[in-house]
Amino acid sequence: MTLIEAMVWIVVFISAMLALTSALISFYHINSFAIKDANAIASAQHSMDIAVRALRTASYSDVGAYPVISIAPNQVSFFSSVYKGDPHIQQVRFFTTGNSFEEGVIEPAGDPPAYTGTEIVSDLSDYVQNLSVGTSTFSYYDQNGTLISDYSQFQKVRFVTVNLVVDASTSSLPTQLTLTSSAALRNLVTH
Repeated sequence: MTLIEAMVWIVVFISAMLALTSALISFYHINSFAIKDANAIASAQHSMDIAVRALRTASYSDVGAYPVISIAPNQVSFFSSVYKGDPHIQQVRFFTTGNSFEEGVIEPAGDPPAYTGTEIVSDLSDYVQNLSVGTSTFSYYDQNGTLISDYSQFQKVRFVTVNLVVDASTSSLPTQLTLTSSAALRNLVTH
């Protein structure tokens, strides 16, 4: 083999390696967005399951207060037993803030029980884009299935839908995904 043939083979080999390396880097870069989005969606699904489970078991408080405390487009506050094995009913709040879906819980204390303690806030899911795209996190319906738009009418709530708009990489495709679930408030006494 001559020196020129060896040089040609080296140039061909280096070119092939550069092309392969470039393709692998591009592949990993594209897949990192997909993996990030998949993790964000799985996290949002899990947090939505937590919220729906708590909403379904909304109950009268330990002092007999009505189960639903307040409602708003991006926040709901109510009483529910969210800790397994705990005989007490906690004050629970689910809300969207920034790009997070969060849960706040207040344990009752004292005799008679009072919900005056510090709220323990947990970040359930990141990459929630409801506020940035102007989509309500919660929608509320009465016993006839009519949408409640007057949020002072929280005592009429019988059914809640939870909508989470998820997008881990807002600057690239794929675009956001909206996850929706719902819960009927099962433990309400109707008159």
